[in-house]
Amino acid sequence: EVSWRLVFGTLYPAYYSYKAVKTKNVKEYVRWMMYWIVFALYTVVETITDLTLAWFPLYYELKVAIVIWLLSPYTRGASLIYRKCLHPLLSSREKEIDEYIVQAKERSYETMVNFGKQGLSIAATAACRSPTFLLSGTRGSALLSAIQRRRRCIY
Repeated sequence: EVSWRLVFGTLYPAYYSYKAVKTKNVKEYVRWMMYWIVFALYTVVETITDLTLAWFPLYYELKVAIVIWLLSPYTRGASLIYRKCLHPLLSSREKEIDEYIVQAKERSYETMVNFGKQGLSIAATAACRSPTFLLSGTRGSALLSAIQRRRRCIY
């Protein structure tokens, strides 16, 4: 199941996308860009349907047929889905999607900063308390007291 998707759904289109970019053929470039947009949607839908419809008879064969239909230069399935469904939908919601992406970027930056602060706090606490574990024997207790006074750690 993975091998057919890898070859037909990804490697074949990737190679022809490369060829379109290399030859600067705008028509082919647009065709493959539409394919990748539709394939991204297909991947999301496939992830959900794999969890819910995998029991359905001929489910995997149907998935293969859909990918071939999307790829075929005769059916132009990806172009059809893009032009009739995705382009109108994305065009009508473009501003909302862009705003959502900006908000998500801002939230992810804030989240990473907070995680960084928490990580530094944990590391500082661990560094401050590590002499307790390393020097817990009777020989190290005098040295431990000196280190604690110098670092002014609160235990």
